[in-house]
Formats: sequence, structure tokens, C-alpha cells
Amino acid sequence: MAWIYIIIAAVFETAWTFSVKYFKLNDLKLLTWHNFYRVDISFPLLAPLLGYIIFGVGNVYFFSLSIKELSTATAYAIWTAATLVFIKIAEMAIFNKTVTWTEAFFISLIMIGIMGLKFQVPHINQVP
Repeated sequence: MAWIYIIIAAVFETAWTFSVKYFKLNDLKLLTWHNFYRVDISFPLLAPLLGYIIFGVGNVYFFSLSIKELSTATAYAIWTAATLVFIKIAEMAIFNKTVTWTEAFFISLIMIGIMGLKFQVPHINQVP
């Protein structure tokens, strides 16, 4: 179950990253009491802030669940790698960014590393 929590946390981290990208603190000054209830004005201003809060809390929650069952170093490595892969996939799918062969190669190395951590053989401590 810890692996599912890491993937969910990585999805939240990806959404949080794009919330940070589009969050502009100065734009909140444009929000007044008169235009707060107008969806066409308030939603574009508040959506990145709400995403920042909701996705950040979800990320922390699911990552904390995963490190209760896995070692912290392994969970952090997988969470970071999965987030990088998800960010690149989102950039390609949503923002029409292209991927170069070198990026595809290194992303595949990241994914191989994640699978290596997932399917590693547990080490048995033997006392002589």
C-alpha cells in the first residue's frame, strides 16, 4: 500500500508544482469585494492559491503514510523520481512540450530505477 501512497503523493506534488508555477501573489491584489463573486475574475486568481493549499496538504499526507511503511530514503527517491516523470508527462500532454531523445533516455533510466527499488530482493541479515 505504501507504493500506492507514493504514487498518489507524486500526483499531488505534480499538481502542486503547476499551482506554484501559475500562482501570482500580486494578482490577489486585483481581487476586491465587488469582483470576488464573479467567477470569470475570481476563479483564475484563486485557483492557483487553492491548488497550492489542497495539493500541498494532500502531498504531505500521502507521503507521510508511505514513509511509515518504507524507509525514508527509498520513499523519497521514488517520490522525487515519480514526480519528475509525471511533470514531464503533464508538460507533453497538457502544454504540448516536446521531448528529446536524451530526455526520453534519462526518464527511462529513472523509471528503471523506480522498478529496481520496487522489485528489489530483501536483504537478509545473517549473523555469523
